[in-house]
Amino acid sequence: MRLDDIMTTDTGTRLTLTYAPAAEALNNDALRTENILGIVLFDSPLSAGIDADQSSGILKTPLSIYGSDVCEIWGTTQTVVPGHYLDIRYRRSATLTLGSITLAITSPTDDGDNISPPPIQSCAQEAYQQIFNLLQQSGHLHLLRVWNFLPDINRSTHGLEHYRQFNIGRQSSFIAHNRLTEESSIPAASAVGTSSANLVVHFLAGRHKSVALENPRQISAYRYPKEYGPCSPTFSRGGWLNLDQQHALFISGTASIVGHDTLHIGDVAAQTQESIRNISAVIDEANRVAGHHLHTLNTLNYRVYFRNIADLSIIQTELNRLIAPATKTLYTQADICRSELLVEIEATGGVVHL
Repeated sequence: MRLDDIMTTDTGTRLTLTYAPAAEALNNDALRTENILGIVLFDSPLSAGIDADQSSGILKTPLSIYGSDVCEIWGTTQTVVPGHYLDIRYRRSATLTLGSITLAITSPTDDGDNISPPPIQSCAQEAYQQIFNLLQQSGHLHLLRVWNFLPDINRSTHGLEHYRQFNIGRQSSFIAHNRLTEESSIPAASAVGTSSANLVVHFLAGRHKSVALENPRQISAYRYPKEYGPCSPTFSRGGWLNLDQQHALFISGTASIVGHDTLHIGDVAAQTQESIRNISAVIDEANRVAGHHLHTLNTLNYRVYFRNIADLSIIQTELNRLIAPATKTLYTQADICRSELLVEIEATGGVVHL
């Protein structure tokens, strides 16, 4: 079936997010199902032998998951077809696109601190350049949610921390594609550090525009003062999407930050509590925008990034106290964008669970 046929025959859509054992999802060859946008795999012995390029629907995440080997399965009620554009592999329906790009961070043989621009900055700019070009060509103009995975995010090379290098490259592409002229179009996002040598970016985009959400307890990330780097991070605190009467909520990676200051340095329990207070504030803002009490802490799914394995049990204890234990929560080990942060939490709500 041609994509043009799908675009004209599919009508309404729903976004779905389910969780399944990775072995079960892959053994059932879920990507042959015409409604699957993609399967997000985490590092495990099972995923190690799977090449993401074998199918555009496998999104490999360079982070280890703790607990059972669970994957995320993103889908829709529309027919989905695979595709690729330069380094991007994606699957799309008439309304939604889920894609991934992986770029190797390489330096010239005479690697030195005088390289301009630094390799991570160049790769970030190239990744977002490709993403924006694809969205422009596909008609799915609106970037809804982005997950960024950076090598050694807190390390400094070429005179600047890797996260700050990444922010320069990302913002350069946003400016080049005229995507900073309207703050309401800035997507929800997360950015965490990995031990991989690659920059990996997963993204969800679509025909429908989301409403960017900010947290009244925090300064908008794109307005951070210069002490956090030459360019501010380009993301909103969350995004609310009204998709054919489905009210989806994407909450960005959220940490123990009030205003623009890191709180509770060295105290992972207090940082977890502060992160949940911030998530609750974004939920309140989403409900205000929607005009209805649509979302609560107990109706969201969570992905938790923790820096130190020794802190995991403390974080789990706090979340089990603050959120209903039945709530789906995935735990992955990663470095956080600020070296003093020990935990970061993102959330998704309003999606249909099949």
